Amino acid sequence: MSNTNDLKNRINERYSKMSKGQKLLANYITDYYDKAVFLTASRLGDVVGVSESTVVRFAAQLGYKGYPDFQRALEEMVRQKLSSVERIKEASAKTNQSGILESVLLSDIEKIKGTLRKIDPNAFALAVDTLLCARRIYVIGIRSCAPLASFLAFYLNYMFEDVALLSTNSSSELFEQMVRIGKEDVIVGISFPRYSMRTLKALEFANNRNAKVITLTDSVHSPMNLYSSCNLIAESDMVSIADSLVAPLSVINSLIVALCIRKQDEVANTFEALEKIWDEYQVYENDEIDYIDDTLKMHYANIGEFDV
Repeated sequence: MSNTNDLKNRINERYSKMSKGQKLLANYITDYYDKAVFLTASRLGDVVGVSESTVVRFAAQLGYKGYPDFQRALEEMVRQKLSSVERIKEASAKTNQSGILESVLLSDIEKIKGTLRKIDPNAFALAVDTLLCARRIYVIGIRSCAPLASFLAFYLNYMFEDVALLSTNSSSELFEQMVRIGKEDVIVGISFPRYSMRTLKALEFANNRNAKVITLTDSVHSPMNLYSSCNLIAESDMVSIADSLVAPLSVINSLIVALCIRKQDEVANTFEALEKIWDEYQVYENDEIDYIDDTLKMHYANIGEFDV
């Protein structure tokens, strides 16, 4: 029997004999095991609304030697449940081969609608204000979230003088890039299941140095929110080999548009200067496709009217 089923079975077998607080823990772990795995016994108690001692007794009642032993069972549960093979099988079972395009696009539309219902407009406004007041902006996203981080940093660079996209080859290099972060700075952390421990550690590092922390993640229960004062929630989907991150990208687009409007004059001046640079150095002459003038289109169309 796998550890995944073992932990679930232990909870199910003992549930009727659990105290009220232990049942709250059991319900939370059943629904949010992928988030609980990141939490200490004390923090798990805070999230659920019980004492740390209740958490420890809960682990013991399930038959584990202590909380670390219980947490290892949680880790195995997450590892197996979120394995790529299982996600492929689950996606295949739910999707008709002939309707994949329609199914995926409709699913993404629903995630954007769900995000619109769940996201806090006040948190969004706070994120915009926080970024506008920052001395320096750090952006981090790892693995499948790396393109989101890169996209956000790309456009922030048009609007702000000091933007750092953190590269994440190793944890030590990550902290070296953040060594000067302080209370006047902001870090934007982007992470969805499976959550990145390196992203979490970067947010912890920034928080310990009194920097502002903004997160873009999938739930108020996400471990990414442990160190954040501004949480942006966007729906994602794990039932596939490729995570659906359409809704998070829409939130990022909204941030970019909101910031651009607030810094309209500066952005206009930046692009006016860039247009001159691009023209002077022929940046787009050879590697970009431009529109074809209508008179040229008519010219080539009329050639066909003449007999050869």
